Amino acid sequence: MARDRRPPRTSPAGPGRTTRSRTGSRTSAPRSAATPAVAEEQQTPTGAEAPKRRLSLPKRLGLTRRALAVLSVLVVLALSYANSLRIYLEQQAELATAQQQIQERTAQISQLEDELNRWNDPAYVKAQARERLGWLLPGETGYQVIGPDGKPLGTGVVLESENQLPPGEHPEMWFDRLWGSIETADSPTRKAGR
Repeated sequence: MARDRRPPRTSPAGPGRTTRSRTGSRTSAPRSAATPAVAEEQQTPTGAEAPKRRLSLPKRLGLTRRALAVLSVLVVLALSYANSLRIYLEQQAELATAQQQIQERTAQISQLEDELNRWNDPAYVKAQARERLGWLLPGETGYQVIGPDGKPLGTGVVLESENQLPPGEHPEMWFDRLWGSIETADSPTRKAGR
């Protein structure tokens, strides 16, 4: 078995260790335990050779880079989940509205079915004909009460279409409209000139 023949790695800038500069020459940087900041200042090159420093966070916040990365990921997740939650709540509101409309229409359908079943009963039809139209069976005598204004009292149906026309005129019938359209098709300018 072949062993790895590389020398063990050493941490740079440790006490009594050698480091390489950009030019490749080895420099020894012994540090004293009493003044680590002064020794570090002596080792850092100035001017164009100075390595770019990383931006550091203020110590007041007590945040590390990892904490900041986790916090930013949590903010992004919260924003995306907030949008999904808003959509979910809107859909729940629409669903509740639709269910309420379904209940109202179901109740309306049941009322209409009940009325349809009543109209299928001959006794109900007779009662409605008597009440609404004032119809009588053969052999019966009908009475109508007239009020002081001369109009009948009760729930009788009054046809209003004849009251809208002047006396002696009748409403235009379908054949009158047909003949008018034929005359208009034959001579459109004559009809427009009238």
